[in-house]
Amino acid sequence: MGGNSIGKILVLTTFGESHGACTGGVLDGFPSDFPCDLHFIQSELNRRAPGFGDFSSPRKEEDRIEILSGIFEGKSTGAPIAFIIPNKDHRSEDYSGVKDIFRPSHADYAWEQKFGHRDYRGGGRISARETAARVAGGAFARMFLISKGIKIHALVCEIGGFKFPAEEAAANDYLKALKEAGDTAGGIIQCVISGLPAGLGEPVFDKLQASLARAMMSINAVKGFEYGSGFKGAKMKGSEHNDSFIVSEDGSFRTSTNFSGGIQGGISNGMPVEFRVAFKPVSSILQPQETIDKQGRPVQYTGGGRHDVCVVPRAVPIVEAMAALVIADHILVNRES
Repeated sequence: MGGNSIGKILVLTTFGESHGACTGGVLDGFPSDFPCDLHFIQSELNRRAPGFGDFSSPRKEEDRIEILSGIFEGKSTGAPIAFIIPNKDHRSEDYSGVKDIFRPSHADYAWEQKFGHRDYRGGGRISARETAARVAGGAFARMFLISKGIKIHALVCEIGGFKFPAEEAAANDYLKALKEAGDTAGGIIQCVISGLPAGLGEPVFDKLQASLARAMMSINAVKGFEYGSGFKGAKMKGSEHNDSFIVSEDGSFRTSTNFSGGIQGGISNGMPVEFRVAFKPVSSILQPQETIDKQGRPVQYTGGGRHDVCVVPRAVPIVEAMAALVIADHILVNRES
């Protein structure tokens, strides 16, 4: 099974299943002699952890990271940083009824066709539980970026069609109603990366926006990615969309607008990089649905287990982590070139 790693110089490989002993990762290529604040790493994991919030999965995981290698006396050694995050509150019996069923909009059927055997407990490897390792790896990358004055900030800008912050109260009422009905909602996360130098990105196939898109589209439940003006740009005229260059008060070059989203020709131009990520509604709902079993027989399936009403709030640190991994990797690629 491939596809478990991301990055060229800074490479994160994740492992583990939802109901296995742990999830974890190996971060290779991280700069040596770098002070590593494990309290910061843990604080990032706490932001993603389940069991906290009205619309989060009630599964309660402490998500306490355990460092196995690569850090000594509070600093990175240059060796691979290996870590695990134990799974403690898994209830595999909740999933015994889906062993022979292909759940609607889940990866059960596709996984079984590809690999011939699947871990049906909580989704196994394809569960969003895997993203805990991404957040941990991304937190290391984020510390590296902070030392260079680069900040990454993501926030929820829409849930179920309700805009944030103006319609946040309505969105909460909507989610409460969905929770009572056993249904779910999707939404959109906006992310801004500031303090980036100009010159990050490798044309033609490793454009900065292409790397970000790949990273974001690899997150569970993501259905869309756009940067800068995005799809709205298709409705604009060139005279409206072009970003004119100007000289700022400190003598640096910038653009008067930022429809390019901080990237031109696949390379950062020094303006903030802005993008949005769309998440679908959670596929696990507590309502009867028609589907089939492995023998092709029609069955009625009602979801069980513990699931989020909306993953979007918990996905904010995941988006930030993946962005940090991408940007840190591009910085290290520039250093090597």
